[in-house]
Amino acid sequence: MTTETIKLDPPRRFNFRNITRHPSVIEYRRLAAVVALANLWVFGSGLANRSWVADGAFDVAAIAQIALLNFTLAILIRQQRVVNVLFWAATRIPTSWPLWIRWGAGKIFHFGGFHSGGAVAGSVWFAFLLFGLVANEVNGVGHTSSLTLGLTAAMVGLMTLMIATSIGPIRQKFHNRFEHVHRFAGWTLLALFWAHNAAMVRDAGIAITSSLAFWLLCVITLSIASPWMTLKKVPIEVEKPSNHAVVVRFNYGDTPFAGSSNSLSLNPMREWHSFANIPTPGEDGYRLVISRAGDWTGRFIDNPPDKVWVKGITTSGVARIEVLFKKVVYVGTGSGIGPILPHLLAHEVPNKLIWSTRSPRKTYGDKLVDEIEANTDDPLIWDTDERGKPDLSTLALQAVKETGAEAVIVISNQKLTQRVIYDMERRGIPAFGAIWDS
Repeated sequence: MTTETIKLDPPRRFNFRNITRHPSVIEYRRLAAVVALANLWVFGSGLANRSWVADGAFDVAAIAQIALLNFTLAILIRQQRVVNVLFWAATRIPTSWPLWIRWGAGKIFHFGGFHSGGAVAGSVWFAFLLFGLVANEVNGVGHTSSLTLGLTAAMVGLMTLMIATSIGPIRQKFHNRFEHVHRFAGWTLLALFWAHNAAMVRDAGIAITSSLAFWLLCVITLSIASPWMTLKKVPIEVEKPSNHAVVVRFNYGDTPFAGSSNSLSLNPMREWHSFANIPTPGEDGYRLVISRAGDWTGRFIDNPPDKVWVKGITTSGVARIEVLFKKVVYVGTGSGIGPILPHLLAHEVPNKLIWSTRSPRKTYGDKLVDEIEANTDDPLIWDTDERGKPDLSTLALQAVKETGAEAVIVISNQKLTQRVIYDMERRGIPAFGAIWDS
Protein backbone atom coordinates (compact mmCIF):
# COMPACT_ATOMS: atom_id res chain seq x y z
CA MET A 1 0.00 0.00 0.00
CA THR A 2 1.53 3.34 -1.05
CA THR A 3 0.32 6.90 -0.98
CA GLU A 4 0.91 7.19 -4.72
CA THR A 5 -2.00 4.79 -5.41
CA ILE A 6 -4.46 6.57 -3.14
CA LYS A 7 -6.27 9.85 -3.37
CA LEU A 8 -8.01 11.29 -0.33
CA ASP A 9 -11.05 12.73 -2.04
CA PRO A 10 -12.68 15.62 -0.20
CA PRO A 11 -16.08 14.87 1.36
CA ARG A 12 -19.20 16.47 -0.04
CA ARG A 13 -19.19 20.25 0.35
CA PHE A 14 -22.35 20.32 2.46
CA ASN A 15 -21.68 17.15 4.44
CA PHE A 16 -23.22 17.76 7.89
CA ARG A 17 -20.42 15.72 9.50
CA ASN A 18 -17.93 18.43 8.43
CA ILE A 19 -19.45 20.46 11.26
CA THR A 20 -20.53 17.87 13.83
CA ARG A 21 -17.21 16.01 13.75
CA HIS A 22 -14.96 19.07 13.87
CA PRO A 23 -12.44 19.02 16.77
CA SER A 24 -13.99 22.19 18.20
CA VAL A 25 -17.26 20.36 18.92
CA ILE A 26 -15.99 16.97 20.07
CA GLU A 27 -18.01 14.93 22.56
CA TYR A 28 -15.84 16.17 25.45
CA ARG A 29 -17.03 19.73 24.87
CA ARG A 30 -20.59 18.60 24.29
CA LEU A 31 -20.65 16.90 27.69
CA ALA A 32 -19.24 20.04 29.31
CA ALA A 33 -22.00 22.01 27.55
CA VAL A 34 -24.63 19.60 28.91
CA VAL A 35 -23.39 20.29 32.45
CA ALA A 36 -23.46 24.04 31.80
CA LEU A 37 -27.00 23.92 30.39
CA ALA A 38 -28.23 21.80 33.30
CA ASN A 39 -26.83 24.32 35.77
CA LEU A 40 -28.34 27.22 33.84
CA TRP A 41 -31.71 25.47 34.02
CA VAL A 42 -31.36 25.00 37.79
CA PHE A 43 -30.35 28.62 38.22
CA GLY A 44 -33.17 29.88 35.99
CA SER A 45 -35.74 27.71 37.76
CA GLY A 46 -34.52 29.05 41.09
CA LEU A 47 -34.95 32.61 39.88
CA ALA A 48 -38.45 31.89 38.63
CA ASN A 49 -39.44 30.16 41.87
CA ARG A 50 -37.60 32.67 44.06
CA SER A 51 -35.64 29.76 45.55
CA TRP A 52 -32.38 31.66 45.98
CA VAL A 53 -33.85 34.39 48.16
CA ALA A 54 -36.13 33.69 51.12
CA ASP A 55 -37.39 36.39 53.50
CA GLY A 56 -35.02 38.92 51.96
CA ALA A 57 -31.92 36.75 52.44
CA PHE A 58 -29.99 34.58 50.00
CA ASP A 59 -30.41 30.87 50.74
CA VAL A 60 -26.67 30.26 51.04
CA ALA A 61 -27.11 26.66 52.20
CA ALA A 62 -28.93 25.72 48.97
CA ILE A 63 -26.35 27.53 46.81
CA ALA A 64 -23.45 25.81 48.61
CA GLN A 65 -25.13 22.43 48.19
CA ILE A 66 -25.49 22.81 44.41
CA ALA A 67 -21.88 23.97 44.15
CA LEU A 68 -20.72 20.88 46.03
CA LEU A 69 -22.88 18.58 43.90
CA ASN A 70 -21.05 19.90 40.82
CA PHE A 71 -17.66 19.34 42.44
CA THR A 72 -18.68 15.81 43.41
CA LEU A 73 -19.50 15.06 39.76
CA ALA A 74 -16.18 16.59 38.63
CA ILE A 75 -14.10 14.49 41.02
CA LEU A 76 -15.97 11.19 40.89
CA ILE A 77 -16.01 11.03 37.09
CA ARG A 78 -12.19 10.99 37.09
CA GLN A 79 -11.89 8.40 39.86
CA GLN A 80 -10.06 5.36 38.46
CA ARG A 81 -12.63 2.80 39.59
CA VAL A 82 -15.44 4.87 38.11
CA VAL A 83 -13.48 5.16 34.85
CA ASN A 84 -13.06 1.40 34.68
CA VAL A 85 -16.78 0.87 35.33
CA LEU A 86 -17.65 3.33 32.54
CA PHE A 87 -15.39 1.51 30.07
CA TRP A 88 -16.72 -1.86 31.19
CA ALA A 89 -20.32 -0.76 30.64
CA ALA A 90 -19.57 0.83 27.25
CA THR A 91 -17.74 -2.23 25.93
CA ARG A 92 -20.56 -4.67 26.84
CA ILE A 93 -22.34 -3.67 23.62
CA PRO A 94 -22.12 -6.56 21.11
CA THR A 95 -20.70 -6.06 17.63
CA SER A 96 -24.04 -7.15 16.18
CA TRP A 97 -25.57 -3.81 17.21
CA PRO A 98 -25.81 -0.96 14.67
CA LEU A 99 -22.52 0.79 13.98
CA TRP A 100 -23.82 4.21 15.05
CA ILE A 101 -24.56 2.90 18.57
CA ARG A 102 -21.10 1.35 18.89
CA TRP A 103 -19.55 4.52 17.47
CA GLY A 104 -21.20 6.56 20.21
CA ALA A 105 -20.28 4.07 22.95
CA GLY A 106 -16.66 4.19 21.78
CA LYS A 107 -16.53 7.87 22.74
CA ILE A 108 -16.75 6.92 26.43
CA PHE A 109 -13.26 8.32 27.03
CA HIS A 110 -14.67 11.84 26.56
CA PHE A 111 -16.12 11.58 30.08
CA GLY A 112 -13.66 14.31 31.09
CA GLY A 113 -16.22 16.79 29.77
CA PHE A 114 -18.20 16.12 32.93
CA HIS A 115 -15.04 16.81 34.95
CA SER A 116 -14.31 20.21 33.44
CA GLY A 117 -17.99 21.13 33.20
CA GLY A 118 -18.66 20.24 36.83
CA ALA A 119 -15.53 21.99 38.11
CA VAL A 120 -16.27 25.24 36.28
CA ALA A 121 -19.97 25.17 37.19
CA GLY A 122 -19.16 24.46 40.84
CA SER A 123 -16.73 27.40 40.88
CA VAL A 124 -19.36 29.73 39.42
CA TRP A 125 -21.88 28.60 42.04
CA PHE A 126 -19.27 29.20 44.73
CA ALA A 127 -18.73 32.73 43.43
CA PHE A 128 -22.51 33.17 43.63
CA LEU A 129 -22.34 31.89 47.20
CA LEU A 130 -19.74 34.53 48.06
CA PHE A 131 -21.98 37.19 46.52
CA GLY A 132 -24.94 35.94 48.55
CA LEU A 133 -22.96 35.89 51.80
CA VAL A 134 -21.69 39.44 51.25
CA ALA A 135 -25.18 40.65 50.27
CA ASN A 136 -26.68 39.13 53.41
CA GLU A 137 -24.00 40.75 55.53
CA VAL A 138 -24.49 44.16 53.92
CA ASN A 139 -28.28 43.91 54.31
CA GLY A 140 -28.03 42.71 57.89
CA VAL A 141 -29.95 39.49 57.25
CA GLY A 142 -29.04 35.90 57.95
CA HIS A 143 -26.13 34.96 60.18
CA THR A 144 -22.72 34.70 58.55
CA SER A 145 -19.49 34.59 60.54
CA SER A 146 -16.32 36.35 59.43
CA LEU A 147 -14.69 32.89 59.25
CA THR A 148 -17.25 31.69 56.69
CA LEU A 149 -16.80 34.83 54.60
CA GLY A 150 -13.02 34.57 54.67
CA LEU A 151 -12.99 30.87 53.79
CA THR A 152 -15.40 31.41 50.90
CA ALA A 153 -13.31 34.24 49.44
CA ALA A 154 -10.09 32.22 49.73
CA MET A 155 -11.73 29.21 48.07
CA VAL A 156 -13.06 31.28 45.16
CA GLY A 157 -9.53 32.62 44.65
CA LEU A 158 -8.04 29.11 44.54
CA MET A 159 -10.77 27.89 42.17
CA THR A 160 -10.06 30.79 39.84
CA LEU A 161 -6.35 29.93 39.86
CA MET A 162 -7.04 26.27 39.06
CA ILE A 163 -9.38 27.13 36.18
CA ALA A 164 -6.94 29.69 34.74
CA THR A 165 -4.03 27.23 34.73
CA SER A 166 -6.28 24.55 33.17
CA ILE A 167 -6.96 26.58 30.03
CA GLY A 168 -5.54 24.61 27.09
CA PRO A 169 -2.72 26.91 25.85
CA ILE A 170 -1.61 27.75 29.41
CA ARG A 171 -1.70 24.12 30.53
CA GLN A 172 0.33 23.00 27.50
CA LYS A 173 2.97 25.72 27.88
CA PHE A 174 3.34 25.38 31.65
CA HIS A 175 2.30 21.76 32.17
CA ASN A 176 4.43 21.12 35.27
CA ARG A 177 3.12 24.23 36.98
CA PHE A 178 -0.42 23.28 35.99
CA GLU A 179 0.06 19.87 37.57
CA HIS A 180 1.47 21.33 40.78
CA VAL A 181 -1.28 23.95 41.04
CA HIS A 182 -3.96 21.34 40.34
CA ARG A 183 -2.61 18.99 43.00
CA PHE A 184 -1.64 21.31 45.84
CA ALA A 185 -4.39 23.88 45.34
CA GLY A 186 -6.83 20.97 45.08
CA TRP A 187 -5.65 19.47 48.35
CA THR A 188 -5.82 22.88 50.01
CA LEU A 189 -9.35 23.35 48.70
CA LEU A 190 -10.39 19.97 50.09
CA ALA A 191 -9.20 20.99 53.56
CA LEU A 192 -10.91 24.37 53.21
CA PHE A 193 -14.15 22.65 52.15
CA TRP A 194 -14.19 20.75 55.41
CA ALA A 195 -13.51 23.91 57.39
CA HIS A 196 -16.09 25.81 55.34
CA ASN A 197 -18.76 23.17 55.91
CA ALA A 198 -18.06 23.19 59.65
CA ALA A 199 -18.31 27.00 59.72
CA MET A 200 -21.60 27.04 57.76
CA VAL A 201 -23.33 24.41 59.90
CA ARG A 202 -22.17 26.26 63.00
CA ASP A 203 -23.65 29.49 61.59
CA ALA A 204 -26.89 27.59 60.91
CA GLY A 205 -26.88 25.91 64.34
CA ILE A 206 -27.31 22.34 63.03
CA ALA A 207 -25.38 19.09 63.50
CA ILE A 208 -22.58 18.66 60.96
CA THR A 209 -23.64 15.11 60.03
CA SER A 210 -27.18 16.27 59.23
CA SER A 211 -26.05 18.19 56.15
CA LEU A 212 -25.77 16.65 52.67
CA ALA A 213 -22.50 18.54 52.26
CA PHE A 214 -20.87 16.42 54.99
CA TRP A 215 -21.60 13.17 53.16
CA LEU A 216 -20.62 14.57 49.77
CA LEU A 217 -17.30 15.66 51.28
CA CYS A 218 -16.77 12.15 52.63
CA VAL A 219 -17.22 10.77 49.11
CA ILE A 220 -14.94 13.41 47.57
CA THR A 221 -12.22 12.86 50.17
CA LEU A 222 -12.23 9.10 49.71
CA SER A 223 -12.14 9.51 45.92
CA ILE A 224 -9.13 11.84 46.05
CA ALA A 225 -7.27 9.80 48.68
CA SER A 226 -7.79 6.32 47.22
CA PRO A 227 -5.06 6.46 44.50
CA TRP A 228 -2.53 7.62 47.09
CA MET A 229 -3.45 4.72 49.37
CA THR A 230 -1.85 2.38 46.82
CA LEU A 231 1.32 4.44 46.36
CA LYS A 232 4.34 2.16 46.13
CA LYS A 233 7.94 2.23 44.94
CA VAL A 234 8.69 -0.75 42.73
CA PRO A 235 11.82 -2.17 41.06
CA ILE A 236 12.16 -2.00 37.29
CA GLU A 237 14.37 -3.35 34.53
CA VAL A 238 15.26 -0.97 31.71
CA GLU A 239 16.27 -2.02 28.20
CA LYS A 240 17.80 0.80 26.16
CA PRO A 241 17.78 0.00 22.44
CA SER A 242 18.66 3.62 21.61
CA ASN A 243 19.06 7.10 23.08
CA HIS A 244 15.52 7.89 21.91
CA ALA A 245 13.54 5.18 23.68
CA VAL A 246 13.64 2.61 26.46
CA VAL A 247 11.53 -0.43 27.29
CA VAL A 248 10.72 -0.66 31.01
CA ARG A 249 9.76 -3.98 32.62
CA PHE A 250 7.69 -4.36 35.80
CA ASN A 251 7.01 -7.48 37.85
CA TYR A 252 5.72 -6.55 41.30
CA GLY A 253 2.60 -8.70 41.38
CA ASP A 254 0.39 -6.72 38.98
CA THR A 255 -0.43 -8.03 35.51
CA PRO A 256 -2.71 -5.45 33.85
CA PHE A 257 -5.17 -5.94 31.01
CA ALA A 258 -4.65 -4.84 27.42
CA GLY A 259 -5.79 -1.27 26.85
CA SER A 260 -4.80 -0.03 30.31
CA SER A 261 -2.34 2.46 31.73
CA ASN A 262 -0.49 3.23 34.96
CA SER A 263 0.89 6.46 36.40
CA LEU A 264 4.62 6.67 37.13
CA SER A 265 6.82 9.17 38.93
CA LEU A 266 10.38 9.58 40.12
CA ASN A 267 9.16 11.90 42.90
CA PRO A 268 5.53 11.44 44.02
CA MET A 269 5.19 15.09 45.05
CA ARG A 270 6.27 16.37 41.65
CA GLU A 271 5.58 15.05 38.14
CA TRP A 272 3.34 12.10 37.27
CA HIS A 273 3.16 10.61 33.78
CA SER A 274 0.72 8.04 32.45
CA PHE A 275 1.96 5.27 30.13
CA ALA A 276 0.17 2.45 28.35
CA ASN A 277 0.87 -0.99 29.75
CA ILE A 278 2.08 -3.81 27.51
CA PRO A 279 1.11 -7.13 29.10
CA THR A 280 2.15 -10.31 27.32
CA PRO A 281 -0.38 -13.18 27.38
CA GLY A 282 0.83 -15.96 29.66
CA GLU A 283 3.50 -13.83 31.35
CA ASP A 284 3.46 -12.09 34.73
CA GLY A 285 4.12 -8.36 34.91
CA TYR A 286 4.17 -5.95 32.01
CA ARG A 287 6.27 -3.57 29.92
CA LEU A 288 5.91 -0.03 28.70
CA VAL A 289 7.75 2.13 26.19
CA ILE A 290 9.11 5.56 27.10
CA SER A 291 10.43 7.77 24.31
CA ARG A 292 12.21 11.10 24.52
CA ALA A 293 9.47 13.74 24.48
CA GLY A 294 10.49 16.27 27.14
CA ASP A 295 12.65 16.95 30.19
CA TRP A 296 11.24 14.12 32.31
CA THR A 297 11.46 11.43 29.66
CA GLY A 298 14.90 12.71 28.64
CA ARG A 299 16.22 12.35 32.19
CA PHE A 300 14.65 8.91 32.47
CA ILE A 301 16.33 7.68 29.27
CA ASP A 302 19.73 9.26 29.99
CA ASN A 303 19.87 8.05 33.60
CA PRO A 304 17.48 5.09 34.00
CA PRO A 305 16.42 4.58 37.64
CA ASP A 306 16.31 1.26 39.49
CA LYS A 307 12.89 1.98 40.96
CA VAL A 308 9.87 4.18 40.21
CA TRP A 309 6.73 5.16 42.07
CA VAL A 310 3.39 3.73 40.93
CA LYS A 311 0.08 5.22 42.05
CA GLY A 312 -3.53 4.11 41.82
CA ILE A 313 -4.89 1.13 39.96
CA THR A 314 -4.64 -0.03 36.37
CA THR A 315 -7.02 2.19 34.39
CA SER A 316 -8.75 1.68 31.05
CA GLY A 317 -7.55 3.75 28.08
CA VAL A 318 -8.75 4.77 24.64
CA ALA A 319 -7.77 1.63 22.73
CA ARG A 320 -9.84 -0.52 25.08
CA ILE A 321 -12.87 0.30 22.93
CA GLU A 322 -11.55 -1.90 20.07
CA VAL A 323 -13.84 -4.72 21.25
CA LEU A 324 -16.84 -2.72 20.02
CA PHE A 325 -15.82 -3.38 16.41
CA LYS A 326 -15.37 -6.41 14.20
CA LYS A 327 -12.08 -5.13 12.78
CA VAL A 328 -10.01 -2.00 13.41
CA VAL A 329 -7.15 -0.08 11.82
CA TYR A 330 -4.47 1.04 14.25
CA VAL A 331 -2.53 4.17 13.29
CA GLY A 332 0.50 4.92 15.45
CA THR A 333 3.56 7.13 15.34
CA GLY A 334 6.78 6.67 17.29
CA SER A 335 6.24 5.37 20.81
CA GLY A 336 2.51 5.31 20.09
CA ILE A 337 3.20 1.67 19.31
CA GLY A 338 3.24 1.11 23.09
CA PRO A 339 -0.54 1.41 23.61
CA ILE A 340 -1.15 -0.56 20.39
CA LEU A 341 1.17 -3.53 21.00
CA PRO A 342 -0.86 -5.20 23.81
CA HIS A 343 -3.87 -5.39 21.46
CA LEU A 344 -1.74 -7.01 18.77
CA LEU A 345 -0.52 -9.57 21.31
CA ALA A 346 -4.01 -10.25 22.68
CA HIS A 347 -5.45 -11.13 19.23
CA GLU A 348 -8.89 -10.19 20.55
CA VAL A 349 -9.97 -8.14 17.52
CA PRO A 350 -8.71 -8.52 13.92
CA ASN A 351 -6.67 -5.47 12.98
CA LYS A 352 -4.47 -3.72 10.46
CA LEU A 353 -1.44 -1.82 11.76
CA ILE A 354 0.03 1.37 10.29
CA TRP A 355 3.09 2.47 12.26
CA SER A 356 5.12 5.49 11.20
CA THR A 357 8.43 6.01 12.98
CA ARG A 358 12.05 6.84 12.44
CA SER A 359 14.38 3.83 11.96
CA PRO A 360 12.13 1.39 13.87
CA ARG A 361 14.75 -1.30 14.48
CA LYS A 362 17.47 1.14 15.39
CA THR A 363 15.19 3.16 17.68
CA TYR A 364 13.11 0.43 19.38
CA GLY A 365 15.22 -2.66 18.84
CA ASP A 366 14.90 -5.78 16.68
CA LYS A 367 13.08 -7.70 19.41
CA LEU A 368 10.17 -5.26 19.60
CA VAL A 369 9.81 -4.93 15.83
CA ASP A 370 9.98 -8.72 15.35
CA GLU A 371 7.27 -9.09 17.98
CA ILE A 372 5.06 -6.60 16.14
CA GLU A 373 5.53 -8.32 12.78
CA ALA A 374 4.80 -11.74 14.30
CA ASN A 375 1.52 -10.65 15.86
CA THR A 376 -0.34 -8.82 13.10
CA ASP A 377 -1.02 -9.59 9.45
CA ASP A 378 1.01 -7.59 6.95
CA PRO A 379 1.75 -4.53 9.14
CA LEU A 380 2.70 -1.31 7.37
CA ILE A 381 5.81 -0.09 9.20
CA TRP A 382 6.80 3.21 7.61
CA ASP A 383 10.41 4.26 8.20
CA THR A 384 10.33 8.06 8.06
CA ASP A 385 14.12 8.27 7.82
CA GLU A 386 13.97 6.41 4.53
CA ARG A 387 10.59 7.45 3.12
CA GLY A 388 9.75 10.76 4.73
CA LYS A 389 6.55 11.46 6.63
CA PRO A 390 3.45 9.79 5.16
CA ASP A 391 -0.07 11.10 4.81
CA LEU A 392 -1.55 8.97 7.58
CA SER A 393 -5.14 9.96 6.80
CA THR A 394 -4.70 8.63 3.29
CA LEU A 395 -3.10 5.42 4.50
CA ALA A 396 -5.83 4.90 7.09
CA LEU A 397 -8.60 5.42 4.57
CA GLN A 398 -6.99 2.98 2.17
CA ALA A 399 -6.61 0.40 4.94
CA VAL A 400 -10.29 0.72 5.85
CA LYS A 401 -11.32 0.21 2.22
CA GLU A 402 -9.01 -2.75 1.68
CA THR A 403 -9.70 -4.63 4.93
CA GLY A 404 -13.33 -3.71 5.63
CA ALA A 405 -12.40 -2.40 9.08
CA GLU A 406 -15.17 -0.64 10.98
CA ALA A 407 -13.07 1.86 12.93
CA VAL A 408 -9.71 3.62 13.17
CA ILE A 409 -7.80 4.06 16.44
CA VAL A 410 -5.03 6.69 16.41
CA ILE A 411 -2.15 6.89 18.89
CA SER A 412 -0.02 9.91 18.00
CA ASN A 413 0.62 13.54 18.90
CA GLN A 414 -2.30 15.89 19.41
CA LYS A 415 -2.24 17.66 16.04
CA LEU A 416 -1.93 14.51 13.96
CA THR A 417 -4.47 12.60 16.05
CA GLN A 418 -7.08 15.31 15.63
CA ARG A 419 -6.44 15.54 11.90
CA VAL A 420 -6.76 11.81 11.21
CA ILE A 421 -9.88 11.49 13.39
CA TYR A 422 -11.53 14.42 11.63
CA ASP A 423 -10.58 13.11 8.18
CA MET A 424 -12.09 9.73 9.01
CA GLU A 425 -15.23 10.78 10.84
CA ARG A 426 -16.39 13.36 8.33
CA ARG A 427 -16.36 10.46 5.86
CA GLY A 428 -18.52 8.32 8.15
CA ILE A 429 -15.71 6.16 9.58
CA PRO A 430 -15.63 5.93 13.39
CA ALA A 431 -12.24 7.11 14.69
CA PHE A 432 -10.83 7.42 18.19
CA GLY A 433 -7.77 8.87 19.88
CA ALA A 434 -6.59 10.72 22.98
CA ILE A 435 -8.09 14.16 23.63
CA TRP A 436 -5.47 15.58 26.06
CA ASP A 437 -8.00 16.67 28.68
CA SER A 438 -5.97 15.73 31.74
